[in-house]
Amino acid sequence: MSGEALNWQLHGLNYAGLAWGDPTHPPLLALHGWLDNATSFERLAEQLASGYYVVAPDLSGHGLSDWRSADATYHIYDDVPQLHALVEHMQWDSFTLMGHSRGAAISVMYAAAFPEQITRLILLDGATPTPLDASEFAHQLRNFVLEKRRLQGRQTRVYSDREAAITAREEQGLDREEAELIASRNLHACEGGYTWHTDPRLRGGSAIKLTWGHIEAALGALSMPTLLLQAERGMMTRHEGYSEKIRAMIPRPTLAQFPGGHHFHMEAGAEHLGTEIIRFSTEEGANA
Repeated sequence: MSGEALNWQLHGLNYAGLAWGDPTHPPLLALHGWLDNATSFERLAEQLASGYYVVAPDLSGHGLSDWRSADATYHIYDDVPQLHALVEHMQWDSFTLMGHSRGAAISVMYAAAFPEQITRLILLDGATPTPLDASEFAHQLRNFVLEKRRLQGRQTRVYSDREAAITAREEQGLDREEAELIASRNLHACEGGYTWHTDPRLRGGSAIKLTWGHIEAALGALSMPTLLLQAERGMMTRHEGYSEKIRAMIPRPTLAQFPGGHHFHMEAGAEHLGTEIIRFSTEEGANA
């Protein structure tokens, strides 16, 4: 079941998205990961739509949403103002927030800044950006400036045919079915073949990266029930002790692990994630 197409004008930019379920149901805002788009939630959203109105925007520079202006950046925290504007546009007083990977990190930042809006927080194989020691500040700022200059005029790669473009996406960690799904919303024909709509500047790092102190402060501000779902072969398990360290910083955490890779919410076993999310929502709703 394909989602309903949505469009918003926020801060002078066009944002596209997908929605599943009855708009009168409790809202759930779903934020996709790096270089993905709203279709990445299709399998999971179809299950959650029985009890939620699931809204998944294409974040700036992804999917069908506009690229940011030439002077703008794609820092990990730059999405927060646009998301706040989206929530105001939707007239949601409170909602469940769910994010995957980069979207999970953005979700943590939003929930830390606006905890009164978030009834539940669901993090899919991600929680925070990779921290950087404060002593690396000058080096990171220099790298950002040089990288931004390099990426500013970079043209998106043109592939000779659709198959070549999808194969390239597979090489970034997706299986064929997942890559096809992402391509359905992000790959378009151009002169000479096919190209991805993703803004090349998304491949650059933030000018100022968060330290462990920033991360601890953000996680400590998460007053809402928080569900961390990690994949057995995902990002969170690559660094020993990472998920336990993150969990210890969150006031009301629940941690569960499921089979699959980093995009486990797009895989055949996604229904198990959906079942866990529904259980978490039901139990936390009863305890609220």
